[in-house]
Amino acid sequence: MVSVFDCSVEAELLAGLRAARGAIGRGELVVMPTDTVYGLAADAFRPEAVQRLLEAKERDREAPPPVLIPGIPTLAALSEVVPDEITALVREFWPGALTVVVEARESLTWDLGETRGTVALRMPDDTIALNLLADTGPLAVSSANLSGRPAALTCHDALDMLGDRVAVYLDAGPRGTAPVNGRDNGSTIVDATSLGLPEGRLRILRHGVIPDAEIARIVGAERIA
Repeated sequence: MVSVFDCSVEAELLAGLRAARGAIGRGELVVMPTDTVYGLAADAFRPEAVQRLLEAKERDREAPPPVLIPGIPTLAALSEVVPDEITALVREFWPGALTVVVEARESLTWDLGETRGTVALRMPDDTIALNLLADTGPLAVSSANLSGRPAALTCHDALDMLGDRVAVYLDAGPRGTAPVNGRDNGSTIVDATSLGLPEGRLRILRHGVIPDAEIARIVGAERIA
């Protein structure tokens, strides 16, 4: 049975967070607000839950979901190495609409898909999301839409697309904006995995909410491919 909670009502918010925690603990899926778009969440450390997320979106393992985390310290816990450029970026833009792709710590026992040893991490700037993450720990979270369809900017959008594939929906009102000047309405994604190489550079994989010029301001234009 699908449960939808209006998070503008305090009693429903508290009940919704409890229900979401329970669903995540059972390996089920939750639709949650973020500071960009609505996200489809699963326990990052339960392979069957991540597979359920991919199947709900009708996406294959070649497109692994990013992982949302509750704070900057978790970045170091999940990453093999945190380059200085990434430290500077997250200090500036976290919590916020910046996703960083780094080498995943080899000791992690998870299966997010065909990640090739990397992981995409973000700390969202959303109170509801951070409250849930504080209780559950890292969550695999992809945009709450069917693959190839526009990202869900409202909980109703997500419900229309995903229906009973999701156990709990947390409705916190409209999120994000329509794409502007070629920029995506999701987070800006940067790839730091080659920074350790002699001629390595930071790559911008998705031109999202944070403009490219702001990334260059922090790390220096010469450090961007």
